[in-house]
Amino acid sequence: MHQKPQKRHKALQPLSREHHHGLLLSWKIRAGFSKDVDPKRIRAYADWFFKHHLIPHFELEEMHIFPILTNDENDLVKRALADHRRLKRLFEEREDDIKTLSKIEEELDKHIRFEERVLFPEIQNVATEEEFLQIEKIHQPEQFTDNEKDVFWK
Repeated sequence: MHQKPQKRHKALQPLSREHHHGLLLSWKIRAGFSKDVDPKRIRAYADWFFKHHLIPHFELEEMHIFPILTNDENDLVKRALADHRRLKRLFEEREDDIKTLSKIEEELDKHIRFEERVLFPEIQNVATEEEFLQIEKIHQPEQFTDNEKDVFWK
């Protein structure tokens, strides 16, 4: 039986929109590969996205969202933190752009789907209204601005 998706609390909705942009990064990497785009062009965009969107997103989650599940001993939080560390290492990797970008695309997609399908629903189940209000106060959604200097995916 197909389970009906849980409605995301409004405090978490901006984070889910940021996840959507992360999924688009994975799609853009795949699109670049399918069009035989020079991996250096794809890498330049991925690095820009990491610096301007993923790092601030990871920091917000780690400082304000994950602690809602009480401690770093929570298995879901451990997995999310391990995913963040692995993704940061991949973005720092400079050996083989094709191999690294493929791993980034795969790991980022898998990580976002984990957070959306497993971690965020759990956070939503245990968070207090005060915690949600704090998230809303700390995380004001910004208008997403893409880097369109080189739209290799089109």
